[in-house]
This record gives sequence, C-alpha cells and structure tokens, in this order.
Amino acid sequence: MPAIQPHDPARFAYIPDYPFAEHWQEVDLGNGETARMHYVDEGPRDGPVILLLHGEPSWSFLYRFMIPPLAEAGCRVVAPDLIGFGKSDKPTDKALFSYAAHYDWLVQVLDALELKDVGLFCQDWGGLLGLRAVGLNPDRFAFVVASNTMLPTGKGTPPDAFLAWQQFAKSSPDFRIGPLLQRATVRELSESEVAAYDAPFPDEPSKAAARMFPTLVPTSEDDPGGIANVAAWAGLARFDKPFLTLFTDQDPITKGGEAYFQKMVPGAKGQPHRIVEGGGHFCQEDVPDAFVAALKELAGV
Repeated sequence: MPAIQPHDPARFAYIPDYPFAEHWQEVDLGNGETARMHYVDEGPRDGPVILLLHGEPSWSFLYRFMIPPLAEAGCRVVAPDLIGFGKSDKPTDKALFSYAAHYDWLVQVLDALELKDVGLFCQDWGGLLGLRAVGLNPDRFAFVVASNTMLPTGKGTPPDAFLAWQQFAKSSPDFRIGPLLQRATVRELSESEVAAYDAPFPDEPSKAAARMFPTLVPTSEDDPGGIANVAAWAGLARFDKPFLTLFTDQDPITKGGEAYFQKMVPGAKGQPHRIVEGGGHFCQEDVPDAFVAALKELAGV
C-alpha cells in the first residue's frame, strides 16, 4: 500500500461544471515526505483575492457555482483542495493527520502564492482552518464571510448532531462521500454531482483524511487544537475589518454559532448579517448566489 495516493486524472474525467485549470503546490508533510496540494486559481492575478476554503468531506467542486461569477467580476479566486481531499494527494496513514498539520499545509500554500489582502469565505472545516489563519495572521486578510462554521476551543458540549457525525465518520463501514453530501444539502444533487464528490476516494485508504477530520475537532479544553484556537480567538477579538456571517437555516450542526462571532469579532459590528433561507450544511450547493453577492460587495467589484 503506498504511503500517499497521488491524483488520478481518470477519476475526474467526467466532473460536471468544473472546467477550471489545475494548479499544484508541493507541501512539506513534516515526516520526510512531500505531497501536492491542488488549487483552482481563476480570474485576473491583479484582482481582489477571494479565498474559498472547503470543509469535510468535500473539495473545491463545492465552489463551482461561485468561482465563475467572482472571476468574471474581476476577482482572483483561489480554491484549494486540502491535503487528502479533491485532486490533492492523499496520505493513507491516519496518524499523519492533525489539526496543526492541516493548518500548516494550508499556510504553506498561502505563503507560496504570496496571497495578501485576502477576502476569505469559509464553511465547515474551511472555517476551522481559515479563521485560525485570520486570528494568527490578521494582516493577511481584508475581510471574512463565514457560513456554517466555527472555531472551537474545546469549551462547552458539542451538539448531538456533531457527536453522531464524529462517530459515524470514524467507524461506519459504509462511508460513501457523495451520499453524505446529498444528505446535508437541501436541493437534490444529480447522479453526476454525487459521483463528483465520490471521485477523490476510490478506496478505503484514500479516505484517511475524511475519516480523521471529525475526530480532530477540539471537544475538550486540553485538546492541542483548542489551545491553539484560544490564541487565534485573541487575534479575532482585535480583527476590526469586515466580518460577515451568512449562516443558513437548515444546518443542525452549526445552528446559532453565528451569534458568537457577531459578539466577539469587532469587525462584525454593523455588518448585514442574516440567516440565509433554503440552505443546508453544504450551503454552497443550495444558495451560492447569496455568498457571491456578499463577496462582490465586500471586494468592491
């Protein structure tokens, strides 16, 4: 069994509505090995930078309805596939994955691309990683739009829906990714769309990152991920640039989480926060136009 499964183009030959050129950046995995992170990079290179971060267990395909209108409006749109997801390489050793490692791998790519004055859109684990980046390096970012996400420090009791999902991802023998996405969206995905979410995962070893991600969410105050997020929250508590929450009305996992961001982040004051109707957890599938409009407004395009 290979330690890392590389991108297999044949698995992605029939992906609908995803005509984007492939870009790759090598990252140091920290164990003497390297892997390639795939990313979409559309629009003019001198336009306002929009960073779209996906979560678990999706990939940049999730943003296929948001990338073209943002690029056409003059933005440079960057949408990475996290290591272990999408077209990026997939380490098969579960022990390799940690919250800190995923964060480090993402930051390596942001540094290599020299992204500055970034407008961030984040959902799910895209927020756990992206909002940590905002808190620890606020000067990199121009604004944030957060949807259906969190930055947990391990305090409090996680929702039952999340604990059930955590256990399911860890131990369920039937862990097909496409149907998982369908269950967490409002609209009916086509067979080809479901297949596109299955495409990165040809076998069980390729799902190592997808299996591990839910267990990496801090659920106790002594969790290293939670401790690091305390430092990130200290930065967010001083972030006075625009911070907009656009959570959706049909996500049981993050419901109500927008209130804490609105209370704690100075840049959230006076923003047109709202609950977007008709969106499930994977809201980019259901209500992408609402997010595109907000990002264009904040980017000034």
